[in-house]
Amino acid sequence: MTYNPVDGLIVVVKRDCPTCALVVPVLDELARGAPPLTVYVQDSPEFAAGLPGGAYDASLEHSWRLDIEIVPTLIRVQAGQVIDRCIGWHRGEWERVSGLRSLGAGLPDTRPGCGSKTQEPGMAEELGVRFGDIRLASRQIELGSGEDEIEACFERGWSDGLPVVPPTPVRVARMLAGTSRRSDEVLGLMPPDLVPCTVEKVAINAVMAGAKPEYMPVLLAAIEAALQPKFNMHGLLCTTHFAAPMVIVNGPAAQAIGMNSAGNVLGQGNRANATIGRTLQLVVRNVGGGRPGEIDMACLGNSGKYTSCFAESPNSTWEPLSVQRGIAAGRSAVTLFAAAGMLGIMDQKSRDPESLSRSYASAMLAVDHPKSTGKADVLLVISPEHARVFLDARWSKAHLIERLHELTIIDGDSLVPGAGGIAEGDPSAAGRQVPKFRPEGILVVRAGGGAGMMTAIIPSWPATGERGSMPATQEIAS
Repeated sequence: MTYNPVDGLIVVVKRDCPTCALVVPVLDELARGAPPLTVYVQDSPEFAAGLPGGAYDASLEHSWRLDIEIVPTLIRVQAGQVIDRCIGWHRGEWERVSGLRSLGAGLPDTRPGCGSKTQEPGMAEELGVRFGDIRLASRQIELGSGEDEIEACFERGWSDGLPVVPPTPVRVARMLAGTSRRSDEVLGLMPPDLVPCTVEKVAINAVMAGAKPEYMPVLLAAIEAALQPKFNMHGLLCTTHFAAPMVIVNGPAAQAIGMNSAGNVLGQGNRANATIGRTLQLVVRNVGGGRPGEIDMACLGNSGKYTSCFAESPNSTWEPLSVQRGIAAGRSAVTLFAAAGMLGIMDQKSRDPESLSRSYASAMLAVDHPKSTGKADVLLVISPEHARVFLDARWSKAHLIERLHELTIIDGDSLVPGAGGIAEGDPSAAGRQVPKFRPEGILVVRAGGGAGMMTAIIPSWPATGERGSMPATQEIAS
């Protein structure tokens, strides 16, 4: 909308600003000796009624369209365009803009102004939605006067079973301010319904999840990782398996938004961790249509279907997961892993890396099924105390991963159906040495609290290629 203010002088004030009260006599002088004068008052119709040319700017539309940051502001308008302005009270500046002389006799030469009401927290987005260029493409739902907003979200199926924040236009606009990417940018087709997933759609679900605008770059990277073909989000939704997307964040972005990589790292209590993972799940549900009992066919599922997200510790001499997966050192990235749940390993006696590696391997052999081989990935989240065992011995991540592959080679004779009294297995494995995991299927990250000799072993969805999910990494853009 084009805004053409009336020619003449415009002054914007508010009653609770001492400098605005100070210049009231000057307004009378302007009204008597200058071009037509309009005085917009931001906070009081009574104050406006007592001023020459006074008008109550109740909606703040005039203040917003005139780009007022400080009151009082004096503006000169010619041919419908602002040609000059000054802020606060400065006698020389007011005389220059107005064209009058000897203004404000008896007043001090200068006084600073006060903040405009348009600069109050949240007002920029509210006014932008009401009067500006913020135009949301998503369909808006009008609620009845007797409807409760949160209950309405439950009733319409937009919730994961927990309360969500109602995504009002102002809240969505505020969330979109967290990224420089266009709101109509399509990130890809979100399965299972293959609906175009825009930045705006992510912002809507981020509001619902309780995220903050500064999380948006991480959120968008997580969505883009989920849409990589090798992650196979569609298959992950359809499978009867336990798995759900787990978001692992590396780099400065994690620290900038206060993500937890320390104590209780896989648990509750950190807003960024909780809401980033939850946003991804809500986007899958509300944009892609991935709802339990419909396309989501998990037999048992796991709590990661609410949210699963954490940051790898930056305080380690080990190479970050993101660097291992091709992202330049010092850059930020997310890695998505199809996590099936957690097996906790508590080894408080191993003090050398070989012993601790064997503890890990003995548990890893049971991942998915003792006779399952070559189809799964596994993620190890190693606590600082366990990591110290390897670091003190100068074992790198690569060395640890290599040793774990060696320790999880299985004698094929034990895989034959019936061997050991277990029916499942592979008859063709007899007489061979068979790897438990894919060559690139063991991932290691360091995270957790400083006390506790513990490691989490997290299996993936046990299949690869077109029938399964492989980890996907996406660099975080601004």
